[in-house]
Amino acid sequence: MKSARTSIAAGLALMALGGLLLLDLLGILETVAFLPALLFAGVGSAFLVLFVRSRDYWWAAIPGSVFLGLAAVVTATQLSGGDSGGTVLFVFMAAGFAAVYLRERANWWAVIPCGVMLTLAVVVALPAQWQGAPVAAALFLGLAGTFGLLSLVPVRSPEGQARMRWPLIPAAALAVLGAAFALQAAALLTAAEFAVPAALILAGIALLVYAYRARHRGHKVHGA
Repeated sequence: MKSARTSIAAGLALMALGGLLLLDLLGILETVAFLPALLFAGVGSAFLVLFVRSRDYWWAAIPGSVFLGLAAVVTATQLSGGDSGGTVLFVFMAAGFAAVYLRERANWWAVIPCGVMLTLAVVVALPAQWQGAPVAAALFLGLAGTFGLLSLVPVRSPEGQARMRWPLIPAAALAVLGAAFALQAAALLTAAEFAVPAALILAGIALLVYAYRARHRGHKVHGA
């Protein structure tokens, strides 16, 4: 049944693509400007059908979101000629990874690329005059928020549902870097050149403390 459904979806997608190309060759389409968008939308819709029809095809949300995002970018570019294509594509890709996690909660890893895509969408959307420290601040703070959110996601463990602690380490390090760049951007840091080295040192200390605590807990377990 699953292979039959896959064949049906793939067959419909190929028929749609072939039909669009045939219409283009016959001159029925008034313009070919939107043909790439239609092609991308057709492929993306085929993957979306797979995702909706079966939980086993959770992965189809990723290529589906990419192709639908490309269709949206081409359409937006043709209609407005703007430069927001990167933001649109990253938002669609973030939605795809979010769908992967929401469909199957065991795919907690999808939270990371989802957050990264949303962060990149914000970074790309920043005005050109904000290049430099503001972009770095948005990037690091966005990534810090991603790992911070990941630490709240429940995962299965031998003891049942539990939350992961390791994402707090990169979240703290990235947050320190983001805060340093944010302060530098706001001209509140008098010694901005020392911000990044200090942040790296603090991040290293945090990693050492985490390793020490993990080892200490391991000794307690073995001792018990």
